[in-house]
Amino acid sequence: MTLTDLFATRSARMRASEIRELLKLLDQPDIISFAGGIPDPALFPHEAFQTAYAEILGGPAANAALQYQVSEGYLPLRRWLAGEMGKIGVACDEGNILITSGSQQALDYLGKLFLSPGDTALVTWPTYLGALQAFNAYEPRYDRLTLAGGNMTPEAYRTAARAAGGEPKFAYLVPDFANPTGETLDRAGREALLDLAGELDIAVIEDAAYRALRFDGEGVPPILALDCARSGGIDRARTIYCGSFSKILAPGLRVGWVCAPRPIIDKLVLMKQAADLHSPSINQMAIHLVAETAYDTQVNKLVAAYGARRDAVLAALAAHMPEGVHWSRPEGGMFVWLTLPDAIDTTDLLARAVREARVAFVPGSAFHADGSGRNTLRLSFTLANERAVADGIPRLAALIRDTLAA
Repeated sequence: MTLTDLFATRSARMRASEIRELLKLLDQPDIISFAGGIPDPALFPHEAFQTAYAEILGGPAANAALQYQVSEGYLPLRRWLAGEMGKIGVACDEGNILITSGSQQALDYLGKLFLSPGDTALVTWPTYLGALQAFNAYEPRYDRLTLAGGNMTPEAYRTAARAAGGEPKFAYLVPDFANPTGETLDRAGREALLDLAGELDIAVIEDAAYRALRFDGEGVPPILALDCARSGGIDRARTIYCGSFSKILAPGLRVGWVCAPRPIIDKLVLMKQAADLHSPSINQMAIHLVAETAYDTQVNKLVAAYGARRDAVLAALAAHMPEGVHWSRPEGGMFVWLTLPDAIDTTDLLARAVREARVAFVPGSAFHADGSGRNTLRLSFTLANERAVADGIPRLAALIRDTLAA
């Protein structure tokens, strides 16, 4: 017997992230990477954080910054977040906010809170790989979240879930500039989702990691805001909003948050206490100082930079991709989603792309709960500088053209 024989059954569903593995390629200077959905570090507000940490550690707050913190999170930061949620149509207070170690921790907690083995999670096809990884440990069944067309009625979802030995528990999605597709769910789709969730009596997990990064087009109200308007307030809502500072301020500080009805927050606080007590005090305090003084400025800087890079990537795709390749045209966020002819398996294509063209991307099957979508791939444009666009897209297009001709 070895210790691996003692692992819980859930460990079999824990697999390495293809994206995390691909990030290692960034250390190879000749690789042009469109893989990791990471912010451009050159755009981080370095000076603002340097000032914030110096102010915290050089003043009366130093002891609190290095001390334990309440599990709910740093109160001034939670109050600031409640104010920001109010600006987008969600009236709430600090009691509806929990600070987490990035929004990824929030997804893990929500999987733990709602999913018993065999229960069903409704997810988009494709969906965020990190959500699948977070939920997998709790041994769910996945079903395709379909809001337009198809024959999946609430009763069909319920019947399929019960046949698998569980119940439908929540619908998860990234409604704004989705990871991986870059697509945004319109208002009618959000209302339809709330209708479906109401008929199934399930929760909605709204992953809003990219919401602030809108380059053009009209904004759409958060699902939680629409839910609050329907239900009469946040504590009567069924939607749980997961936010993050990682895409705007600094991913390395690992500060995210959940905005939800108080009964949900109360349970998540207990999980936080059991898992890591609280997120780092000093990081929460620094995030608060920088957010108060520089958040909007930082958003505007990123929107300008990333919007220009999106435009460059879309133009290069239009100029170089062979016939039969299609792609999304996101109004914001970080990603473009490509659909290739069915004959191409992008996992195999990636191996050739790295070896022959020195270009990296993420194969689309990683984002599908059933491993389908093998002819799709995700490109991230946040690090797409002039060289990446001028050299990387033509190299990838040439490889696809050669593969189709073979």
